[in-house]
Parts: sequence; structure tokens; C-alpha cells
Amino acid sequence: MILKKRDVADCHALFELIVDPAVFPFVRQKANSYDEFVFLTKQTIEAEERGELISRTIVDEWGAPIGTINLFDVSNNSGFLGTWLGKPYFGKGYNKVAKDAFFDELFFSCDIQTVFMRIRKENIRSFKAAEKLPYCTLANDIRKDVYDHINTNQDVYNLFQIEKDQYHLHLMRTQQEEETLEIKEA
Repeated sequence: MILKKRDVADCHALFELIVDPAVFPFVRQKANSYDEFVFLTKQTIEAEERGELISRTIVDEWGAPIGTINLFDVSNNSGFLGTWLGKPYFGKGYNKVAKDAFFDELFFSCDIQTVFMRIRKENIRSFKAAEKLPYCTLANDIRKDVYDHINTNQDVYNLFQIEKDQYHLHLMRTQQEEETLEIKEA
């Protein structure tokens, strides 16, 4: 299991990770104290119960909390992705595994059709991670309305989108490639 529902019990471990200067500037829900982080987590859990967002804690192989993945601003079968991992977990493959598990849940259990990602133009790490996803499309031009909306005050973000159909096609293609490889190895 790589994802679990948000739980206040995970706040201490997550707060220690989120305050790192390599993480903090890039998270949407900024908490300047542990108590504020607990409050934001409780608000997040309540917002999910109201259908406003979907939020999960990312855990490592031992079940320890290492970050969160969220779909914010859920409306019209779409929302904005927000993911963060603690610095000790950068570059270890957790981001891709967490996104795959989350997209499976969003697209096949929650009736989400489009996941948007707004990535600060100076956030090179996140930009490169998005480019690596074969089902992700840079949408600055193709979704100009959304791009203009997220950059209302100034040109700060790149916009990416993941469509359910593209993600599903990627899964089918990957499964077919794995089956072909198994046949060749047999």
C-alpha cells in the first residue's frame, strides 16, 4: 500500500517533512506551526467528506508517512493535483508510484475525467517529473482558459493535464508490453 486516507495521527511525521526548505515553498497548504498543520489536516478531511477535494497520505514500504497527494478544487469531474514528498524521499520512485495509485483511484473509482497540474515555472524538479509521465500533456495552449485563470495576476505557472482516456490508454499499452515480454521470455 502506497496511499491511505488522511489521518491526524500522521501529522507529526508529515509536519517534520513539510517544513524543510526544499519542500515548504512548493506546497499549497502552508502551515507555520504544528498546531496549524493539524488544523489544516482536519479541514482537509472535512473538505473531502463534502466532496470538495480528495486527499491521501503517501506512505513508504513500512507504512511511514512520507508526503501527501491531493486533488484540489474538484468540480465538473476535474481538479488540480498537488503532491509533495519529504526531501529524504526525493528521487526514489515514490512520486510515480503514488501518482499511479492515485490516478487509478481518481479515474476508476471517483469519476474524475481530467486532472490538472499547475507547476511553478521555477520548479524544475516538478516540471521534469511531469514531463516523464507518458500520459501527461503540457496544456498551456490547448487549455488556454484554465491557463489564463491560474495565471490571472502574473505568468507564474505551467499547466499540465491528464485525461482519463490518455491514462487508460497508457495502462492498456503497458499491460500489452508486459504480456509480450512474458511471452518472449517463456
